[in-house]
Amino acid sequence: MTNEWCSTVRIRILDFLIQSAQQLEVPPVVKYSALSLFAERFYPIISRFDQESTGHWLLQPVRESNLQLFSLIAIWISSKIDASRPLSVKKLKSLADKIIQDQHYTTRDFAEAEVIFMKVLDYEIGTSDIVYRILEDLLIQLKEVATVGEHLDFEVCMDIMDLLYEKEETSTLYNSPHSLAASILVASYVITVPKQRWEFPILPWVKYGMACKEDIIEVVRDILKHVLQQCSI
Repeated sequence: MTNEWCSTVRIRILDFLIQSAQQLEVPPVVKYSALSLFAERFYPIISRFDQESTGHWLLQPVRESNLQLFSLIAIWISSKIDASRPLSVKKLKSLADKIIQDQHYTTRDFAEAEVIFMKVLDYEIGTSDIVYRILEDLLIQLKEVATVGEHLDFEVCMDIMDLLYEKEETSTLYNSPHSLAASILVASYVITVPKQRWEFPILPWVKYGMACKEDIIEVVRDILKHVLQQCSI
């Protein structure tokens, strides 16, 4: 494994994906679908993928600029799945020309990168079970059973999701999307809901509703610890 795969590169690529999603003004579900496809599936596999079997220069070797291209491909694919109006390759290429410094990519490169991306994922691109969707449904359910749900800020939930992708040790929490969604909801409850309104039993409610076997309390503690560390920087 080369230095290209060090944790600092990973953080830069994920930050590039998040910033690109903002510049492209895609809906949140597209952004988090792209993060799921890239960070949870594509990135862990690509270092073990048989590069010789593809015979393509984008994988020989995989440079940081190529990873930036693949992160844009993740957004592109996600927009085709989750957006009412999918992104055009013209718009993606225009952004790439502005923000990818070390390499110029053609429209054909985008098309070929999409094929490679799909091949690495073995064409499994479903995003119905990602944390964002589960968390969104949880908040809707909470608002139906308790007025305190109106005080919970979903923007904070999304900020937490972004922060958890920054470190490999916390990004592994995404391997259990249901328990992570429940834990993020509890952590956001602690952060955003005024203490005088903590009468709702949020922890038993999410554990029962999600039928979580994992220790939610420990995950919530880890999330809050990570959030507080980032806030103190």
